[in-house]
This record gives sequence, C-alpha cells and structure tokens, in this order.
Amino acid sequence: MTEQPRRPIASYKTYEEAERTVDHLSDQGFPVERVAIIGQDLRLVEQVTGRMDYGRAALHGAASGALPGALIGWLFGLLNWLDPLVSALLLAVYGLVFGAIVGALFGVLLHALQGGRRDFASLSSLQPGRYEVVADEAVADEAVGLLGALRTTGGDSTRT
Repeated sequence: MTEQPRRPIASYKTYEEAERTVDHLSDQGFPVERVAIIGQDLRLVEQVTGRMDYGRAALHGAASGALPGALIGWLFGLLNWLDPLVSALLLAVYGLVFGAIVGALFGVLLHALQGGRRDFASLSSLQPGRYEVVADEAVADEAVGLLGALRTTGGDSTRT
C-alpha cells in the first residue's frame, strides 16, 4: 500500500489545539482517518531529578530487579503439578526478593564502575515545538474549508 501525499492544513503550538481541530473535523463528518497530527521541531529535554549516590543506585536497581524476579518465580511456580497456586505465590515472593537483591547489587556495581561520571538521575522526553495537522492531498481542500468555518465563528459552537 502506497502512502498518500499529505499537505499541512493547520499548525499549532500545543497538542490540545491540534486535537481540537481534528475533533472539529470529526464532528463535521470529515474522514479523519485521512488526517494526522505531526510534532515538528523536536527537542530532547532531560529533567534532572536528583543526585545519584550508592543508596539511590541500589534502590533503582532493586526496583528494576524485583518485578522480573517475581514474574520468573511465578512462572516456575505454575509448573508445579501438585499445588501450582501455592507454589506460584511462594516462588513469586522468593523471586521478588531475589530479584531486588540482585538488582540492588547490580545497580551499585554499575554506579561504582561509572567512576563519578553522571552522578545524577534524570528523566528524558521529546518535546515538539509545534504540531501540524496534515491531511491527504485529495481531501485537504475540504478540510481547509471546514477549518475556515471554525475560524470565522470563533470556535465550534456545537461542542458540549
């Protein structure tokens, strides 16, 4: 299946504005499956959440090791033919504890191996500078016409 050529029909600073535009087109019976919202001018934002020390490295490692350990223990417990429910729960608890311990040790080891580089924790996200609403070339003029009516009335008065 070849992709239809698309053309921008509107551009906004926020996602909510772009979403409102597509919602308006949908309310007018426009074939919105021929529309897309595209984030443009992406930038990576890394928000620093705190200092990373051995205790925090161990806590992050324990948290990331506990769930896989519990899941693996639970799966092995289900393989017990005599009493699978009790075995699954018991092995899930053992797996959680074992996974947390191994994860904590692994987290501390990795922090120590970094040798003082990147002694902080952070969360990364991509943030667009603007959002373009694009439509297939074949229906773009119809969409622009429907959006022109939205702009002249100052908004969609049919929204509840």
